[in-house]
Amino acid sequence: MYQSFYTGALGAGSCMAKMSVISNNIANINNDGFKPKTAAFSDLLQFNLNDSETAITELMSGNGVRMQRTYTSFGTSAFATTNSDMDYAIVNQNQFFMVQDPATGDITYTRSGHFHRSKMGDEFYLMTDGGKLVLDQNGQPLRAQVPEMNEEEEEDEIQAVEDEEEEDENTPRISLYTFTHPSRLLSVGDNEYAAPEGMEPIRVENPQLITNAVERSGTDLSKEMVRMIECQRAYSYALKMVVTSDEIETTINSLRG
Repeated sequence: MYQSFYTGALGAGSCMAKMSVISNNIANINNDGFKPKTAAFSDLLQFNLNDSETAITELMSGNGVRMQRTYTSFGTSAFATTNSDMDYAIVNQNQFFMVQDPATGDITYTRSGHFHRSKMGDEFYLMTDGGKLVLDQNGQPLRAQVPEMNEEEEEDEIQAVEDEEEEDENTPRISLYTFTHPSRLLSVGDNEYAAPEGMEPIRVENPQLITNAVERSGTDLSKEMVRMIECQRAYSYALKMVVTSDEIETTINSLRG
């Protein structure tokens, strides 16, 4: 009987965790470059059945589910044109800009290409809204006065930056990076992601960018609303299980008395 209480409580808690993920996705529906997250659950009983009899895990016994992790899909979302020649939208999925915190030197990655010029010392650099430096193909802060920053290209024209077309392949330019397993990137907020230890970035040889444009939020409101309704119903069923278990326990105790 106590197991039914446990299972129902776990179910309700898991629904609340999933609802937090859904609400975060909806809250960022107008946040350019945002990538929605999806909650992944594991079956507690199945988890133990798949392990050895002597294994000691954090899921030693019990039924129900728990939220194992959240994952992010780095697909391409819709583009919106802008009037800024500092804005870039990434054409292909699973590719990122590399940015650096000037205070700590920490490296993170983002798909949000809404940049601006900012002065540091005697130079102007390309920076994010959060004040982080955009890095070039050599891992160095990108000065704002580079050829890619000039208004020589037409709006919405896709730029294919090829090394062999450059007079000098070491000329600083906008660069993109990818990973063998991008789903392992860790969200650190502000549409930025950090690579775990041992996970090295791979520079994209021919990055494709759309100038004077930004990538919109990847949140699909209709899908999130459906997930919210499903989650609300699952939560009510889990609580009903707890209430029913309590009623049965009360009946049993009254018969004993």
